[in-house]
Amino acid sequence: MIEKVNPSHPDKIADRIAGAIVDLAYTMDKRPKVAVEVLIGHGLCTIIIESDVLAELETADQVAGEIYAIVDRIAGEGFEIDIRTRPQDSHLSDNQRKEIRCGDNGIFLGMPLTPEEEKLSAIVRDIYQDHPHDGKCILSDDELIVCQSNVDSRDTGCDFGRSAFLDELTVTAEVRGIREIRCNPLGDWTGGTDVDTGATNRKLGSDMGHSVTGGGLHGKDLSKADVSANIFVFEMAQTSGRPVSAYCAIGDKDITLLLGDEEPQKVPFAGVVRFAELYIERIGGFEKLAEWGLF
Repeated sequence: MIEKVNPSHPDKIADRIAGAIVDLAYTMDKRPKVAVEVLIGHGLCTIIIESDVLAELETADQVAGEIYAIVDRIAGEGFEIDIRTRPQDSHLSDNQRKEIRCGDNGIFLGMPLTPEEEKLSAIVRDIYQDHPHDGKCILSDDELIVCQSNVDSRDTGCDFGRSAFLDELTVTAEVRGIREIRCNPLGDWTGGTDVDTGATNRKLGSDMGHSVTGGGLHGKDLSKADVSANIFVFEMAQTSGRPVSAYCAIGDKDITLLLGDEEPQKVPFAGVVRFAELYIERIGGFEKLAEWGLF
């Protein structure tokens, strides 16, 4: 069983705003220290930023204007935007000043994607291409539950009055081997941030599949192991076809990697960060990571 939400879900809008702010920090410094939390809904967007490069944001009109533009672009215009910035803790900054060290305590799990996860990810992308509105899907065995806003989803029980969306969805499901569909059990709905609030890192199951760990994937720079180590072990799991786990303590120079019954291995954290950096460059940035997560 797996759930997948699309980039217009309120939680993903929060993730995307946070990711875009991290992208902005990287335009100001090659190795910024930044952590962003976003809460958005019902006309209000609250953004809390801990950062060494964005700490004076409240008095930097140009940079603040860029963040207002990010919110307008991703969430739409008309939000009251409240930005709070603080410098990163001095102990953390001092620890990482001269070399790359783990910026988080954490445990990390990479799991090979299941056929079910790959199937649902493809279905949600297919739907979103033609219907870029708030949506969520659940796949359990061969049953697909679709909650998609802003579509005509009339009763699937009879041919008369079937909507174009349901016809389109039926074709998509048949191609993917789905035998049963339930669409909008609630009935038609509008979705979005006027219906629900969004918060950063609230949809990690949707973004990481069965690789979910305690750390948040979005709104942080790559010195945070929550981001870089999660990317590293997830990709290793896809390559090796088996579970990969790791752990580290804040300030460590290495992460400890566990592969099945093999002896634990020490992997330089600087190498993990570089791996994640290349991954982020390849997909187009932290905002892009936030759109769909790791699969």
